Amino acid sequence: MSAESTPEPGIPDPAQTGPHRRGKGRRRRPRTGSRKALLVTAWTAAGLVVLGGTGAGYVYFKLNGNLKSVDINQALRGDRPAKIDNGSENILVLGSDTRTGKNRKLGGGVDDGSARSDTAMIVHVYQGHKKASVVSVPRDTLVDRPQCTDTKGTAHPAASGVMFNEAYSTGGAACAMKTVESITGIRMDHYLEVDFQGFQKLIDDLGGVRVTTARNIADPQSHLNLKAGPHTLDGAQALGLVRTRHGVGDGSDLGRIQLQQAFVKALMDQVKHVGVFSDPKKLYDLADTATKAVTTDSDLGSVNSLIDFADGLKGIGSSHMKMVTMPVRYDPADPNRVLLEKTKAQLVWDALKHDRPIPEAATRGTATGSAKGVVSAG
Repeated sequence: MSAESTPEPGIPDPAQTGPHRRGKGRRRRPRTGSRKALLVTAWTAAGLVVLGGTGAGYVYFKLNGNLKSVDINQALRGDRPAKIDNGSENILVLGSDTRTGKNRKLGGGVDDGSARSDTAMIVHVYQGHKKASVVSVPRDTLVDRPQCTDTKGTAHPAASGVMFNEAYSTGGAACAMKTVESITGIRMDHYLEVDFQGFQKLIDDLGGVRVTTARNIADPQSHLNLKAGPHTLDGAQALGLVRTRHGVGDGSDLGRIQLQQAFVKALMDQVKHVGVFSDPKKLYDLADTATKAVTTDSDLGSVNSLIDFADGLKGIGSSHMKMVTMPVRYDPADPNRVLLEKTKAQLVWDALKHDRPIPEAATRGTATGSAKGVVSAG
């Protein structure tokens, strides 16, 4: 993320990434300056990699060479929850805003070498791989981050009352994974990460994504201006939509999560209708973009492994995916932060551990963000 003079709500000042500093007063208006990005497309990108399986020779090795992986198992070693062996699967999907190279322009123009997890989703694939639940973790959630060791072997001490996305900026994928496992008590079987440049190009390669907006959305900070009605969003517009936090809703990260979830469903519906098998160039372009866009755990770090993984997900459509936000409430001391509703959240974690649907009671009465229904597929 870039370093503006006034950090936006939900993003800590670079000089204040330590223990939580309590604020006073009423909810502040979202500040200007956009260094946010959402890359929630790892799910769909992984599905697109299946297309790469039709190639051979040069194409296979080119796609294999595109993939980046991190050895989370080695970094975390045995200090993890027990693996749940009931036929289900849990995947941590992160959207990162690494602020180097071409991502610098998308992140606000500052190449500071930093990286943050702008979006986090826990994807639970139920036994039989016909349906899934997705739990979005607000990056503004104040958590106790456990001690962790990153994939370079550097140890990072525990910290209390820090924003959730500070785990990734501190120790990368391994520390983000350990923090999620600490919060949920659930072992994550896999890790997928996408950056913003890959997100934008993926949407363009798909030919855009069709959505309908229930009302006008205008947000100069994310360069977005959509009238109410149907749209086919190109990559830049799609990135603007999933970045905006003060174009709709209450200006919080929770409202943006609602837009992100709606967009993911629209994107999944769009992929089903793309006629790539009749267009070899489009087939290759999509597979090339998808493999460049994702970083995986080492178990998925080859085209063959990723194909097998994605092949097990391809039967899950948007209508068979329940998407919720982790139960939270606004922090009364600083309404630009949220706190975990532990009792309600435990209902979510217990449901996933036992491969059951998430009960409605788990999210009833929790903070939402006021952007539900603003965007829909088609």
